[in-house]
Amino acid sequence: MKIGKILIAGVAVTIFNAIVGMVTCGGIFNWVYKLEPTNVWKPMDGGPGIMFMFGSFVLSLILSFIYALIQKGIPGGNKFAKGMVFGLCVWAVGMLPGMFATYAFMNIATTVVAYWTVLGLIKTPLEGMIISAIYGE
Repeated sequence: MKIGKILIAGVAVTIFNAIVGMVTCGGIFNWVYKLEPTNVWKPMDGGPGIMFMFGSFVLSLILSFIYALIQKGIPGGNKFAKGMVFGLCVWAVGMLPGMFATYAFMNIATTVVAYWTVLGLIKTPLEGMIISAIYGE
């Protein structure tokens, strides 16, 4: 297992997520967080903070580590296809159940849940491709 590449992939995915988050959730689509009910969101004075970034990094490391563990068994003709399949699998088994539970049990606007689900469908394959590009085959 290539620990250095897992660390680099974790950093790259964390940076990717920060940029995508700033552009989408903090910019273009920030209007979804103004849909009622708004009392579910914590007040934000600036960015999400260092603890969020640290947590995001740890989760990105875990994601990269899981890719490294199973990458030989992921279908795909090349590393980018494998990364995309990995990301789609993460979305299907991680994000979809979470978004279903969020919709079913939380008082959050349906538009927010749909937005997060579609954003995840776009982001997780890209994350997988970033990890696969760095980690290799």
